[in-house]
Amino acid sequence: MEQSLRNRLTFGPLMLIGLFLLLWLDYAAQQHTHNRYGLPNGIGGVGVLLLMLIVTPSAGLELAVLFTAERVRPYRIVSIAGSSLLMIHAFATQFPFFRPIATSSLAFIIVFVMLAAALLRALDKQTEDAIHRMAGTVLATMYLGGLTWFLIALRVKHSDPIHPHFNGSTAIVLMILLTVKFTDIGAYFGGRAFGRHKLIPWLSPGKTWEGLFFGLLTAGAIGALCTRYIDPNSYDVPWWKGAIFGAVIGGVGQLGDLLESLMKRDAEVKDSGKLIPGFGGILDIMDSPLLAAPFAYLMFSLL
Repeated sequence: MEQSLRNRLTFGPLMLIGLFLLLWLDYAAQQHTHNRYGLPNGIGGVGVLLLMLIVTPSAGLELAVLFTAERVRPYRIVSIAGSSLLMIHAFATQFPFFRPIATSSLAFIIVFVMLAAALLRALDKQTEDAIHRMAGTVLATMYLGGLTWFLIALRVKHSDPIHPHFNGSTAIVLMILLTVKFTDIGAYFGGRAFGRHKLIPWLSPGKTWEGLFFGLLTAGAIGALCTRYIDPNSYDVPWWKGAIFGAVIGGVGQLGDLLESLMKRDAEVKDSGKLIPGFGGILDIMDSPLLAAPFAYLMFSLL
């Protein structure tokens, strides 16, 4: 336990520094391209896209290992390529020339992944487990690339007739990440201090209802605090909406954590990987933000 805590205290700040550098790059790139290339707001999401493309190969391999434990063997190269294409697609939705073909190209990517998996199985001259391999490849692509699509699309989203006062920004992405991760922090310390009643003992024995309560309370406070740093011209959100947003997204993030726990239990592994000491694999870090992304996109669109 002490070694794990030391690793977290060592590698956690290093990852935070890397994250802030990429988000700074994201912000700087948008400012540099302001009023250029037909985009009055500049090109957004460069840093977020770069971050996700960097971690996608490792995350895709970890996900394939979890699936393989139950004989669901996705084609790793196809799922990683498909996930990357979905992320690039989300990034491209900010460009006016791409919007007319955005829907058709999105459908093409999904169909391409399925057909590529079927073609590879046919080239192997094998029919056994063909459905498993096709389904596993599509599922891996949608889990990793499909969920990330919402995070990048939220970052690059600009005002339109339906949402005239909504422009994606680096602060919004940072708000999502901080809300989700501080939910884990609040739940950990709240559970250690007051935890008495197990949340789901058969799936995640360390989680308690008391920890969940303090996690959501922390998420609400972080959400309310983050509203002070969001440009009103980008998105005008009062503190109380930020608190609701934080609590909801924090709760969804916990569901994402439980979802990965379900897959890891099925695969009979403790962590999705060993790439990052003290944290496990890339998926162990990404699980909560990934599932929270589509809910965040929906809430910002509605609110």
